[in-house]
Amino acid sequence: MFGDLMGKLKETQEKVEATKKRMDTVLIDEKSTDNLLKVTLTANREIKSITIDDALLEDKEQLEDYLILVLNKAITKATNVNEAEVAAVAKDGMPNIPGMDMFK
Repeated sequence: MFGDLMGKLKETQEKVEATKKRMDTVLIDEKSTDNLLKVTLTANREIKSITIDDALLEDKEQLEDYLILVLNKAITKATNVNEAEVAAVAKDGMPNIPGMDMFK
């Protein structure tokens, strides 16, 4: 029984690692409400592109504010996607042990 459990845990760990790798291909797009700034990053929170409208280049402080707001929103979305995907794989592979409801 213990050997089966260890095998299942190893298989689950491999699936979690594969899911984490797959998150490099899941793209999250976020933009400012006026579409002057657009950001794309992976679900692993790696920035892939930033598009800045010329209008924002005239005001450094405004551009900095836009970058902070849009990047934070994108990072939050990416984190939520990443955590949900990894938790789903981990929960699916966990044995049903009473009192071990870690992924509710």
